Amino acid sequence: MLSSPRIRAQLNTTSNKGFTLLEVLIAIAIFSIISLSSFTIFNSVLSGDEMAKKHSARQNELQRAFLIIERDFTQISRRTMRLNGEAPQTRLIQTDSEGFENEEQVIAFVRNGWTNPGLLLPRSDMQAVAYRITEETLERLHFNFVDSVVGEEPKVRPLIHDVTEINFEYYDGKDWLELWEKETLPLAIAIKIDTKDYGLIRRQYLVPGDGQLQTTSNRALGLGS
Repeated sequence: MLSSPRIRAQLNTTSNKGFTLLEVLIAIAIFSIISLSSFTIFNSVLSGDEMAKKHSARQNELQRAFLIIERDFTQISRRTMRLNGEAPQTRLIQTDSEGFENEEQVIAFVRNGWTNPGLLLPRSDMQAVAYRITEETLERLHFNFVDSVVGEEPKVRPLIHDVTEINFEYYDGKDWLELWEKETLPLAIAIKIDTKDYGLIRRQYLVPGDGQLQTTSNRALGLGS
């Protein structure tokens, strides 16, 4: 049965009707809210990933640095060193900054175990090492030869960034001392590093020495016999 012309006109009018302005505004508002929420979530994910990478890199930097420090301190040699061609020092450990052009506290000593397979390189297996802070960076310095000559520049390796202060303590078997002015080696050395993000970090390391004294030091420091 065919519809009347009047009914067909009403149907055409209804089917051609579009969205009202209010409906369009509501749709735009909903789309904006969804877009803003999606961007916020995406930005949070990116920020979290970036922070995780920075944290991981910082952890790796600290772990690598303390492994190097441990390797040096546990292989300290009973040998004096010469700085800038001057007369050999009488102390095995230097704790002043005169030879390093730095006002911060430093430590310098000679260590064993510098790898030289087959003695192919024109140097010994001993290495003159020093630690200092320069522009809030803990640096490790070393010379090719134990007794450096006048004008010889050390090789510098940055270890830890964002360091505000560094201090050392020396264990003599009874107490921890802030200065070491003896001509012998301490039983242990502690390094205290104040960082911007982790605050104060303290590590202590045994120093090679007499067996009986070393056993006493182990027990005193709670490191076992």
